[in-house]
Amino acid sequence: MRDVNSLNKVILIGRLGQKPELRVLPQKDRSVARFSLATNERLFNPSTNESSVRTEWHKIVVWGKLAEFCERYLDQGKQILVEGKLRTRSWQDRDGNKRTTTEIEAQSIVLLGRREGAPEAEASAEPAAQAQVQDFPSEGESQTPAEGEGDDEVPF
Repeated sequence: MRDVNSLNKVILIGRLGQKPELRVLPQKDRSVARFSLATNERLFNPSTNESSVRTEWHKIVVWGKLAEFCERYLDQGKQILVEGKLRTRSWQDRDGNKRTTTEIEAQSIVLLGRREGAPEAEASAEPAAQAQVQDFPSEGESQTPAEGEGDDEVPF
């Protein structure tokens, strides 16, 4: 049962550190993508009257169809919004030491910034593309573009 007074939610806006790494788990035939996301915070020191930027790196894990979306459409430096939850996992390394890491398990990803190849005016008028697990057709459903859509359009 879920605790009513509890919430595990993370919302980040940042830039990808590298292209997502996609793997398919053979025992479950399920995709998983991993990448890092950098967020910046501007700090101001009133005594020296100077500001500096602090960068925080976050480990992002994405499962299923959303992982396949990430591998296909995300590149290093791309600005995105990630919505998900914190997950901590433990394992034993090759030397038998217990290791622990905390990651963000993404549930929704929104592409931000300009589309590559789009003119400046068009890019600002278009809404940001958003991908969620339920937005993708399941296996067997048609993935052909609707009438009026070009082949170069993002499939959602």
